[in-house]
Amino acid sequence: MTVSSVQPKPALATASAVNRLNVLTLNVHKGFTPLNRRFILPELRDAARATDADLVFLQEVHGSHREHAERHPTWPEAPQYEFLADSMWPQFAYGRNAVYPDGDHGNALLSKFPIVSYDNLDVSVQGNEQRGLLHCRLDVPGHDEVHAVCVHLGLREAHRQRQVELLLELLDSLPAKAPVIIAGDFNDWRLKADAVLSERLVEAFGERFGTPARTFPARLPLLRLDRIYLRNAMPSGAQVLSKYPWSHLSDHAPLATQVNL
Repeated sequence: MTVSSVQPKPALATASAVNRLNVLTLNVHKGFTPLNRRFILPELRDAARATDADLVFLQEVHGSHREHAERHPTWPEAPQYEFLADSMWPQFAYGRNAVYPDGDHGNALLSKFPIVSYDNLDVSVQGNEQRGLLHCRLDVPGHDEVHAVCVHLGLREAHRQRQVELLLELLDSLPAKAPVIIAGDFNDWRLKADAVLSERLVEAFGERFGTPARTFPARLPLLRLDRIYLRNAMPSGAQVLSKYPWSHLSDHAPLATQVNL
């Protein structure tokens, strides 16, 4: 587990209370279109900026990749999550999960609010799938603390069950009254993880529409893979971003919601 802390920016310490956050969750697909036909990270950044999200939960984002950097002229010099953050999200945290000879990828959180501390909990189960839960503690005006957890669960059912147990253990370790936002790619097409998590958390699309959203594949979403779960908070709006340009920017359709704290 990697633990770090970031000094909050003093300017926000005296800001007015914030009681609503715009949240976006997106599987970046390592910056490529579906089927990896084209590198489109600059277009993805423009689309993300247009949502005006306060918090952006990213999965499958590269920290580095030497071969891709040599092959694609528009590959950024900075890590992908830092390139996406740009000047829109002054705070970001990265949880490196998978490491290989050419580079690494994992989860990231981009935030308009100070990230006081973060840690990346390794939830890999025996096998070749490296997975993590990126947990960030945020300084949001008007609240003692707000917690954000970026999730990307495994492809195997048995792995997901164990990873959900670890997620609930993390949840139990957090202050009982603190707002918690858990978002990402749960790979839970059978909704078994949702049945467990919904006993203790509110899922944004389930609360608004009765069931989690269809997000995969992006151009014709059929499977309900991506989620936004809340504790001590409620959704006031929720949208699947499945139309152009989003339908061409990843294999997953992003989710956007307004969260009332």
